[in-house]
Amino acid sequence: MQIEPLQIAAGLALGAAGYGCVSFFIFRLRERALRAELAASEHQMQVRLRQASETELAQARLALKEQLAHERTELERTMASRRELIESDERRLAEREQSMMRQMDRLGSQELELRAKGEALEGLRTATESERSEVRRQASEAVARLERIAQLDGASARTVLLREVERESARDAADLSRHIIENARTQAEAEARRIVGIALQRYAATHTFETMTATVALTTEDMKGRIIGRDGRNIRAFEAVTGVTVLVDDTPNAVVLSGFDPVRREVARQAMERLILDGRIHPVRIEEVVAAVNSEMDDFILRAGTEAIYRAGLSPLSNEISRTLGKLRFRNSYSQNVLEHSVEVAHLCGLMAAELGEDIQSAKRSGLLHDIGKAMGHEFEGPHALVGAEFLKREGETADIVNAVASHHDEVPHENLLGVLVAAADAISASRPGARSESMTTYIKRLQNLEEIAVSFPGVEKAFAVQAGRELRVVVRPEAIDDAAAHQLARQMARKIEEVLLYPGQIRITVVREMRCVEYAK
Repeated sequence: MQIEPLQIAAGLALGAAGYGCVSFFIFRLRERALRAELAASEHQMQVRLRQASETELAQARLALKEQLAHERTELERTMASRRELIESDERRLAEREQSMMRQMDRLGSQELELRAKGEALEGLRTATESERSEVRRQASEAVARLERIAQLDGASARTVLLREVERESARDAADLSRHIIENARTQAEAEARRIVGIALQRYAATHTFETMTATVALTTEDMKGRIIGRDGRNIRAFEAVTGVTVLVDDTPNAVVLSGFDPVRREVARQAMERLILDGRIHPVRIEEVVAAVNSEMDDFILRAGTEAIYRAGLSPLSNEISRTLGKLRFRNSYSQNVLEHSVEVAHLCGLMAAELGEDIQSAKRSGLLHDIGKAMGHEFEGPHALVGAEFLKREGETADIVNAVASHHDEVPHENLLGVLVAAADAISASRPGARSESMTTYIKRLQNLEEIAVSFPGVEKAFAVQAGRELRVVVRPEAIDDAAAHQLARQMARKIEEVLLYPGQIRITVVREMRCVEYAK
């Protein structure tokens, strides 16, 4: 039997259609099962989420309850403490109110007493006024009787009486002052001489100190040209960096460094010497060398101050005080090195303090620091004693030492014995032989000024400055100056010399009054 192609195609189409229906049915069954499974898992997830949320909600409620209970307890405790404070404040207010009431009662009673006393005083005042009027009347009558008896009016009698009282008072005051001064000298001069003598005997120091120089020696004369540089650029750079003036004159193989600041001058000197030894002189090299010398100079100044403190036998001071003290190494006063002078004054103060039973360390400290104000720059105005005292006060020094430094030149009054010791030691160190040099012109001028001041006083006949200006001998006319006026004249001359002249140490003033009576027998 022969099957035709049309039948085969129809069979294949029916088979494919059946297969598709079966496949679709199976897919639908699987989809329905998957949906059911998803629904079940979703339901389980919702159940778990509901259980978890209920658990968290319960825990949150429990934590909230605990927190509320804790806050309630803290609030009750705070309220209780505040209630106690309020009750204590109320008790204090009640007590204060009671105290105020008692004071008011007491003030009321005092007011009554004062009123009674005021009335009594008013009565006394009235009685006193009446008695005063009676006394005035009686005094007027007595004055009138005295004028009639003495044949003088009131103004003339008063003038005569005042003149006599003034003359007697001046004579009594002069006698009393002379008596006081003689007693003070008798009691104090011997002790002062003993203390100063012992201090000078026990302290030994050199009589001269080195003088700082600003002259730099050159190896060759050609070095001046290298220092000047092309169009003067080297010398301008050196002066700008160091702050000093370089003087290149006709002096062979030498240049002079000029400047008011001794520290800068020393830095410039050392820098110039290093540049000459190195041979490389140009602006960049000049800045490098000057910077290196400045750094080394700061260390040197600190070491110099620390060494001076050690030599004075004191405990270490602050770095700022030591550095400022070290700057005195480059300062001179009448060719006397100020740092060496300060160390010497410290030793002298210590020796005299030991003789007087005072604190030796405080005396040495005051003596060492007494001239520290000389290391201050021009930005600090005022005498060096006051400037140094202000600096030490800022650095925490004690009030006794600050006053000793401020008062050693009598700019302020002495508040303790330290200032007197420093003033005495400063005068000893400055006036001992060889301590300070003085030119002949200045020396002669000082002697002339002393004699001119003495002669300017009335009654002075002659004046002589002797013992290198340490003593002034004044000869007065005996008919113009009596013994009492001679003492006053000596004190007046001393005050005027202190106000007008500047001098190291002290000057003794001796007034000589001599009466010569000459007669001839014929």
